[in-house]
Amino acid sequence: MTKYKALIGIEMHCEITSTNSKVFSTAKNSYEVNPNVNIMPIDMGFPGTLPVVNREAVRKALMMSIILGCKQPEYLYFERKNYYYPDLPKGYQITQETKPAPVGIYGEMEYICNGEKKIAKINNLHLEEDSASMEHFADVSLIDYNRSGVPLLELVTEPCFHSSDEVVAFLETIRSIYRYTGISEADSKKGQIRCDVNISIMDEDKDESDYKNYGTKVETKNVNSFSAVREVIDYEIQRQIKLKEDGKYDEMPQQTRRWDEAAGETKFMRSKADAIDYKYFIEPNIPKFRITEEFLLDIKKEIPMLADERKEKYITEYNLKEYDANIIVKDKDVSDYFEELIKNGIDAKEAANWINTVILGTLNKLYIKMEDFNISPKKLAEVIKMISNGKISRNQGKDAISASIEENKDPLVIIEERGFSQIDNDGEIEALIEKVIIDHPKEVEEIKNGRDNKINFLLGLIMKETKGKANPAKTMKMLREKMDL
Repeated sequence: MTKYKALIGIEMHCEITSTNSKVFSTAKNSYEVNPNVNIMPIDMGFPGTLPVVNREAVRKALMMSIILGCKQPEYLYFERKNYYYPDLPKGYQITQETKPAPVGIYGEMEYICNGEKKIAKINNLHLEEDSASMEHFADVSLIDYNRSGVPLLELVTEPCFHSSDEVVAFLETIRSIYRYTGISEADSKKGQIRCDVNISIMDEDKDESDYKNYGTKVETKNVNSFSAVREVIDYEIQRQIKLKEDGKYDEMPQQTRRWDEAAGETKFMRSKADAIDYKYFIEPNIPKFRITEEFLLDIKKEIPMLADERKEKYITEYNLKEYDANIIVKDKDVSDYFEELIKNGIDAKEAANWINTVILGTLNKLYIKMEDFNISPKKLAEVIKMISNGKISRNQGKDAISASIEENKDPLVIIEERGFSQIDNDGEIEALIEKVIIDHPKEVEEIKNGRDNKINFLLGLIMKETKGKANPAKTMKMLREKMDL
């Protein structure tokens, strides 16, 4: 896209999953496959019910506001956003208007896209209740109120992104923060994250800081995965460019569209005026309350070390390569496991090597997450120490880990049952070397004539003969000494 520039803004909705109860209800806040089990009368809009603010949800919302560099309000209050939809039985949503007092306004967030630092501008962050969920069939729609009243954070950015790469990099950064802080699992497969994507295009040579140069904004609602966000953006940019090239862009009304995953395209839902009258007014059943400096200071103290801080630590203190550090911090569970390995006496580089090769390779092969990995850091540390001490070979250690996962057994039990051990005795190794030299005179002659790579062939024969039990490093050293190499 050379003639045009895309302007993209995101509205990211993420459920707060770490509270015991919902945001205004005492019903359990927990992901549940069975419908309509985590409910109370208020979640279903029964008359005579009153909302009570969940203090922990407010605390988590303010924590996210602080991390995003937003300004927090002196007084916090909630409002009613009036509209009707079947999954909103009260006929209104308890939320916060974007002005003047949501949990956060006008922040900035640094993120990395393709190795380059970028700044995302945050318009606001507000706390609200989620609606129920619906499942549509040919002749009936079913409502599940489990989600109704779950605390929901909506993060609204300025139109500060210019590509799908930038948007996805930003969303991954925000998801990482939610997970590292424990605010949310942020699992899109459980419907805990949803995005609305706002896209327009403008002429490349015009001033982006002047709103008059902006094109017509098109909103795509309820995009449920980051891969779909990328596809929506790439498709919509090309669709709008074609309208520009055909001279029809200025005729396009501001509108709301939806993503048709099967067709791979956005589809028109409805036109959208610049201002929708939701008839906001202050929620009369929730008094406004003051956010004290002491409360905010307590929250700041609870903010843990986030992914970018851990990455910096791994590079500067543990001397890891940036590539390895990036892989480890991408998933908090993986990063936690790595740190536990170090606490159990494993060198950081060795721990990173096992994480980034053996463990993550196993997880990908079995399609499981780190939380489902059944070998504790302490047990893995014991296996690594056995390798370092020469009791077993590295390959035997890997085999023990693989078998431990597949059979759901302690890796140390696997090592004992299979008789894993390593031949480390000089006399035994020397005897094996002499035998292989006598049995393969042709290869020995080739090695003496300069074909040094043939020595690996001899080493392989010894490892095969001992079923991998010979200490490979010691065997190679003694083999080279024996042949005066």
